[in-house]
Amino acid sequence: MTELEKGPLGRRRGRGARERILSASQQLFRDQGISRTGMDQLCAVAQVSKRTAYQHFPSKDDLVAEYLRRFDPDVMPGVFDRTDLTPRERLLAAFDLPVSTPLCPYIAAAVELHDPQHPASQYARDYKTTIAARLTETAREAGATDPEQLGEQLALLLDGASARTRVLDRDSFPTAAAIATVLIDNAIPSASPRQPDTASVPSTR
Repeated sequence: MTELEKGPLGRRRGRGARERILSASQQLFRDQGISRTGMDQLCAVAQVSKRTAYQHFPSKDDLVAEYLRRFDPDVMPGVFDRTDLTPRERLLAAFDLPVSTPLCPYIAAAVELHDPQHPASQYARDYKTTIAARLTETAREAGATDPEQLGEQLALLLDGASARTRVLDRDSFPTAAAIATVLIDNAIPSASPRQPDTASVPSTR
């Protein structure tokens, strides 16, 4: 056992090593991509031996899948779990989150891996499906006439804004929010529909 695998008093760094590996993967995968990050570099940044790394993650594929799984395990709780907002406000809040990583890591992983059977690709699909489902559920709560369509439209808009922000290095979410407002307003009937002109309505008396 090397010194990198031990704690201050020579005790094995169990959980600490796993967290350092995941922390290093978040940094390196974000900054330089998954494919360009080798296990040797990752272990050096995490300060663990390759033996320790493979004890926690049998393969790099397992590490990539766990990296995505931990990125947003509760599926945007800052949007969908807020009880201080109306359903309509929650739909718009999806476009008003801080953009610390402009390109969604799930999109980045799916594009970079080129393997639909990769566990990370499967997790990315599951996450994106869940996002659309949560948007659809919220659209239904808001009274949308076709919540499934609105949910898919907003999910597509989110992904497009994320990718465009990364490519242009310019925040595209304000524009996406303006488009989302139009989509939402068109999909949700007014709570106070315009009353018919009484002058044109024959009297029933």
